[in-house]
Amino acid sequence: MMPFMKSLPKKIETIHCIAICGMGMGSLAGLLKQAGYHVTGSDQNIYPPMSDQLKQLKIPVRAQYAPENIPQDVDLIVIGNAVSKNNVEVEEVLHRGLPYLSMPEACHHFFLKEKTSLVVAGTHGKTTTSSLLAWILYKLGRDPSFLIGGILNNFEGAYRLGRGDEMVMEGDEYDSAFFDKGPKFFHYNPKVLIITSLEYDHADIYHDMDSLRKNFKKLIQLVPQNGRWAACIDFPEVAALMKDYSGSLVTYSTQGRADYEARHIDIGESGTKFDLFIKGKFQASWVSPLIGSYNVANVLGALILLDYLEIPLSGIQGPLLEFRGVKRRQEIRGIVKDRIVIDDFAHHPTAVRATLEGLKARYPEYRLWALFEPRSQTSRRRVFQDQFAEALSLADKILVAPPYQVEKIPEEERLDPHQLCQKIKSLGKEASLHSGVDSMVTQVVKESRAFDLIVIMSNGGFDGIYEKMLEGLKELA
Repeated sequence: MMPFMKSLPKKIETIHCIAICGMGMGSLAGLLKQAGYHVTGSDQNIYPPMSDQLKQLKIPVRAQYAPENIPQDVDLIVIGNAVSKNNVEVEEVLHRGLPYLSMPEACHHFFLKEKTSLVVAGTHGKTTTSSLLAWILYKLGRDPSFLIGGILNNFEGAYRLGRGDEMVMEGDEYDSAFFDKGPKFFHYNPKVLIITSLEYDHADIYHDMDSLRKNFKKLIQLVPQNGRWAACIDFPEVAALMKDYSGSLVTYSTQGRADYEARHIDIGESGTKFDLFIKGKFQASWVSPLIGSYNVANVLGALILLDYLEIPLSGIQGPLLEFRGVKRRQEIRGIVKDRIVIDDFAHHPTAVRATLEGLKARYPEYRLWALFEPRSQTSRRRVFQDQFAEALSLADKILVAPPYQVEKIPEEERLDPHQLCQKIKSLGKEASLHSGVDSMVTQVVKESRAFDLIVIMSNGGFDGIYEKMLEGLKELA
């Protein structure tokens, strides 16, 4: 917070959220509404699914930013990280001297003070792992609260305010607000922490790996002595963090020796099977409905946290099998004439590789298409250009879209989609660069055949490609 914003009004009834339509901000607004506050909001871009959620909650939202959007009787402002100090509503807040918080500050102030904070952080897998935790705790009658960066299919939402002691938080390493430049997870005071992975990402705010690593080093020091840190040592950067940590630590791995190990991983039609070993001793054979070894690692992290809460392993397999995943994580959007269209959020080369490896194992008889939109701050930059080519080459046919709003990236830092496609071709795979979504859909529809698996990877809306693809396939003779 700014120095003069250290105290908040004793009585808070009306809260206005600037940039309310982001996943985190919209979910926070839902929690606040559920807690009994009068919530209003504004945003530059208002579109589904968040616009539908806010409408259902009867939260009034103004399109476009304007000083008059801020209610005269407002008690508190929550400012999202999508806006700068020069935003007209922020200027009005400062002019009127209104109290304000960042999104993670508000989470801590209103919800985490009285809860046991269960935080899941890491470059990959934190949304799925935190969703698994929330679902299993719910099924076991713990009545948890949660705030997660994806829509859980079991709940049809990204947040929940329960009466139980625990609150599951997805711990994002991105910055909190223009006035609060530390990562969001600094505000979540983890009693128990899972770090699923650690690799370089968010090239727009972290200039190198060391700057990102420093924040994770600070994060693990927030875990109290009576808490627990679960560390996935499949990632060398996570293992390296252990050197400076003296608290309670449990390691997990799908690749080697750890406190919790998954061995004999078998990906099949009914899910992913594996044998669980704890401290080198066989415990049980498990089945997860999720695809891939990396999702087995996500299950292991969840098991460690549930063990800390003294929940017997014997009661977890049932709820795990009922877990229906998270929207945009290997989500089947439709099946048309033996052609499967899958939506996936992958936007880092490690995630792209893991997604394609898992799907190839799950659907070995299918021809695999990968349609990729470089949209995130990192994927639009050349920092991982060769790694993206290697990961995408796991598919049989690769279609690449132009980087999203590339004009906002410094020219010398931009990913070169032409070079990306050339690199993929040099690896022996078909690759083509397209001017937009319509061209990509046209090629897939023209060349598709039965038993094609069409994987669309983007962390944004991708110009409605999912609906266009399904409509195009339906028109096939």
